[in-house]
Amino acid sequence: MSRIGRLPIAIPAGVTVDVAENNKVTVKGPKGTLERVLPEEMEIKVEGAEVVVSRPSDLKRMKALHGLTRTLINNMVIGVTEGYEKKLEVNGVGYRASKAGKTLTLNLGYSHPVEMTDPEGIETVLDGQNIIIVKGIDKEKVGQFAAEIRDKRRPEPYKGKGIKYADETIRRKVGKTGKK
Repeated sequence: MSRIGRLPIAIPAGVTVDVAENNKVTVKGPKGTLERVLPEEMEIKVEGAEVVVSRPSDLKRMKALHGLTRTLINNMVIGVTEGYEKKLEVNGVGYRASKAGKTLTLNLGYSHPVEMTDPEGIETVLDGQNIIIVKGIDKEKVGQFAAEIRDKRRPEPYKGKGIKYADETIRRKVGKTGKK
């Protein structure tokens, strides 16, 4: 059986989990509310202070959905209690980030500054001129927006210039050497 799917999800104090028809799960917590429609085949029950996910059969697809469903609900519970954040670093001479209102402006060596607006439910915070922190309660949206920021100028392998995740390591290459 799915080792992850079997684990019950503990509901912390101040969090409510509601399961409507068609497996529409709503999680309310101190940081906000998240809704998601999960696969209908899975059986989601709220038992006391925990959520239990069970599957109807041992088909390969059901096993895969079992662990996925449990993890998605767990991510929603963590999101409304603690929230998620991703750290990005801007490296390079003259590369910098600035913030005005909900608009993040990136100077990345292009002929124009790149402007990005924070999507709903996501907040970007600057730590100095070269560290961007993307915060939010929805893990998927935080990761997606962080990836979109990184895509504006990916780190290159020769000098390591570009936008990278704080925990990412760039595989460096040796540049050309002159003739002897």
